[in-house]
Amino acid sequence: MSRRKSAFWMKQLDERILEHLDREGWATPSIMAKTKGFSASEGHIRERCLMLQYTGFVAPITSDMYELTTDGIQYLRGQIDARHRPKPTVERVLNG
Repeated sequence: MSRRKSAFWMKQLDERILEHLDREGWATPSIMAKTKGFSASEGHIRERCLMLQYTGFVAPITSDMYELTTDGIQYLRGQIDARHRPKPTVERVLNG
């Protein structure tokens, strides 16, 4: 397994979200907040999902349900360097 190439803006929570989606196939922030291994609020997980969506690592299935994208899978395998993805900021994510 290759080493993941994370970006400075990424948090450990982002890794947990991506790993969870890889295992489970899909999840909502509410489900993840109640899952062992997560120590973040539903709102914080939702915010991080939006950041990961902006970078193309997750995609919404519905307005509040997410799945891992091909790029997200490749990131987990160490095949994509997150430093070369668009840098998400609250302004960019919320304002499109």
